[in-house]
Amino acid sequence: QVQLVESGGGLVQAGGSRRLSCAASGRTFSSYAMGWFRQAPGKEREFVAGIRLNGGSTAYTDSVKGRFTISRDNAKNTVYLQMNSLKPEDTAVYYCAASAKYSSYPKDYNYWGQGTQVTVSS
Repeated sequence: QVQLVESGGGLVQAGGSRRLSCAASGRTFSSYAMGWFRQAPGKEREFVAGIRLNGGSTAYTDSVKGRFTISRDNAKNTVYLQMNSLKPEDTAVYYCAASAKYSSYPKDYNYWGQGTQVTVSS
């Protein structure tokens, strides 16, 4: 069992930066691949970034490549999403999630946080 708690959301101006954190409980954090997803009003939840359990490989959706960076610190049971050059279209609720396998599909993730709102003003 893994419990996830996101933090770091808020209001930011376009072009600004924000770092999201996701703290995991439990001693098996390093056994899970982690992902960040987002959901804007009226839209489906979409994959943003993923990272393998040892941090050795990452993946990003095309719209955030070069702007967002996912990382993890297994000693702190925490995964991060550094977001730079933010755009209004990045506005969404951001969720972190844990999966037994490295995947970009929400259905493959077993555990989810409650989400944190990121709002980018123009």
